[in-house]
Amino acid sequence: MATGSIVFFDIDGTLLDHDKKLPPRTKEAVFALKELGHEVAIATGRAPFMFEALRRELEIDTYVSYNGQYVVLHGEELYTNPMNPQALQDLTDVAIQRGDPIVYMDHEDMQSNVPEHAYIVESIDTLKIDRYPSLGPEYYKSRDIYQCLLFCERSEKYEEEFPMFEFIRWHPLSVDVVPAGGSKAKGIEQIVRKLGIPKDRQYAFGDGLNDIEMLMSVTHSVAMGNAHPEAMKAARYRTTAVDEDGIWNGLKQLGLLT
Repeated sequence: MATGSIVFFDIDGTLLDHDKKLPPRTKEAVFALKELGHEVAIATGRAPFMFEALRRELEIDTYVSYNGQYVVLHGEELYTNPMNPQALQDLTDVAIQRGDPIVYMDHEDMQSNVPEHAYIVESIDTLKIDRYPSLGPEYYKSRDIYQCLLFCERSEKYEEEFPMFEFIRWHPLSVDVVPAGGSKAKGIEQIVRKLGIPKDRQYAFGDGLNDIEMLMSVTHSVAMGNAHPEAMKAARYRTTAVDEDGIWNGLKQLGLLT
């Protein structure tokens, strides 16, 4: 396999196991890729500040965050796609009426429009991060917001009323809200175009619903053994589960590692 390929990895359920731990074999695989001259990048729905430690541990400085809305190449901001301010205001007004909390997120922080809520605590706790949203009900008015977390058990009404946004469920109590048409695939497109990497040297690993566009668009896409059934359908290949050396085995299957 020639060098000069790029491999994008989702985080939760792909790089990190279900306890949010990085399997030793996965870390070994990432560094082996880099030693062979391949570019390694992250593609996640998480905010940049939610995976700083992982980036440092893996020495990765290229990433697609917020499901494609905030993209960094070699440590430098490459592409941003903030939410429309008026549409975000309208969404906020409706959510307040329905009693559904919102967390607003830019590239540096996240703040909630309510002081505390059981849905926020329960869902954020599953990420096992060392940060919790502070109170900032007007945080969205003074900066670019790339993604919101809307806390509700059903989002169908919002999807009908706000076609300018995508609603992607990541927890039974919460959905990611991003601009319509935004996806990891769009963020990846910005990076590969800038680097000039052809389609036949683009690879991606994922497991969730927010990985579907990425898995469908990247030429060599791999679903983890623990992937959502829809993500399985979208991928070209399938590997073992995250806690069964899925990354290592998938890279060997692709011929990127021997």
